[in-house]
Amino acid sequence: MKKIQDQILVIFGASGDLTYRKLVPALFDLYKQKSLPDNFVMLGVARSDFSDDSFREKMIGGIRQFSLSKDAPQSEVDHFADKLFYLSINTDESKDYAKLTEKLALLDSEKGTNGNYLFYLSTPPNLYPLIPKFLAEQGLNKAKGKIRRIVIEKPFGTDLKSAVYLNKGLLADYEEDQIYRMDHYLGKETVQNLLVTRFSNSIYEPLWNRNYIHHVEITAAESLGVENRGGYYDHSGALRDMIQNHLLQLLALVAMEPPTVIGSDAIRNEKLKVFQAIRPLSQEDILNNVIRGQYTTAKVKGKPQKGYREEKGVDPDSRTETYVALKLFVDNWRWGDVPFYIRTGKHLPTRVSEIVIHFRPTPLNLFVDNKEYCNDGNILVIRIHPDEGILLKTGMKVPGAGYKVKEVNMDFHYSQLQDTYVPGAYERLLLDAMLGDSTLYTRGDALEAAWRFVQPILDYWQNNPEAPLYGYPCGSWGPNVADSLIEGKNMTWRYPCKNLSDDGIYCEL
Repeated sequence: MKKIQDQILVIFGASGDLTYRKLVPALFDLYKQKSLPDNFVMLGVARSDFSDDSFREKMIGGIRQFSLSKDAPQSEVDHFADKLFYLSINTDESKDYAKLTEKLALLDSEKGTNGNYLFYLSTPPNLYPLIPKFLAEQGLNKAKGKIRRIVIEKPFGTDLKSAVYLNKGLLADYEEDQIYRMDHYLGKETVQNLLVTRFSNSIYEPLWNRNYIHHVEITAAESLGVENRGGYYDHSGALRDMIQNHLLQLLALVAMEPPTVIGSDAIRNEKLKVFQAIRPLSQEDILNNVIRGQYTTAKVKGKPQKGYREEKGVDPDSRTETYVALKLFVDNWRWGDVPFYIRTGKHLPTRVSEIVIHFRPTPLNLFVDNKEYCNDGNILVIRIHPDEGILLKTGMKVPGAGYKVKEVNMDFHYSQLQDTYVPGAYERLLLDAMLGDSTLYTRGDALEAAWRFVQPILDYWQNNPEAPLYGYPCGSWGPNVADSLIEGKNMTWRYPCKNLSDDGIYCEL
């Protein structure tokens, strides 16, 4: 790994939950791994009234709760906390940014950070157009041989029009290589391992096409409801919250062509080609191949659970989806007519994210009398979380007379790497932003292409208020009608369990 330049990380919205639960704990983990630069400062910026000491005290509480190194000696935590500073300004007032410029100059002179700045927007989305513009007014966007980068959290727009507008505004003051659009899913180790699985193993790549793959499933299930986010979620929904960003990014990694090199531009170029090749959905496609649902009241493990419309902050007549399942196609030579099935939902039986590759069955089933063994083809499961790992299902002969076949698992779990440190998603993504490696960040053209695919679905639901919205009980796998999406006799969605190897059954964990 190349050496990181000395720098200041400026976090806007530093008094908020993301900084407390994710960002500062991840920075401390980087500190413990000796991955921070020699001269490093984190400057928190927000409206809230904190001193340096009170801000540090709050952040230490976050480290003790959420860091992977939360049991570190107090002396190490205190030494790290000395790198944290705070500035209170009105972030939506242009004139207040002169105070930020003065503070950065002071820290540069005291801490030797050499005028290198990484800006992180952990703020409400309405500030995304404002903060970069106000920084540019102070000249803080001009690199001139220094680090000038800006990291923006999702959601990046609420529809295609707003995403294009936001991109256009950023590119008026910044180069594309200065803009880092965050998608924390891409920071997960198992997501990155998908590239290695595909392109370092000659056993997979020749099979990774329409000739050998029957269909692909991508699932992101959550066992909780909207909790206290009802007011936000009711204006977002599962399509915007999960599919437009996280799950389409996973689709791109599954479907992309091999890059010429493992580098930011090469990988992101191939991902863009996937988005451009996704078959646009007609209104008939949306009606038949997109299913939305909303969780309803039910008992889970004997405890009554609220339906979505009963959640705090949710419109009692809301038609916002908490579940989406859809079928799409990538129209290129590799994937012609191979269906990709994507689903996500809240209040499902378990919290799990995974990619499932369903290979075609053998052309002739020789073991026809083996009723216990259903030869629907081998299955490769790439588990993103929890119990991260890879599982291959294959048929094996049961010892004894005859040819009785049983499906068995060949699996690897990251938990088996007992002496290997597995960094968290934010830890990896923060490090990459400091290094200037944008491989795991979303490029503007790819983000707009993803919105371009999703927008007709949003428009159809907006213009057809009576479009089907299926209820499903809390703790179930979503609307029953979703099973009808899967093409093929007796084929259905895979029902995963929390543990990677205990699968193939309906489970509630």
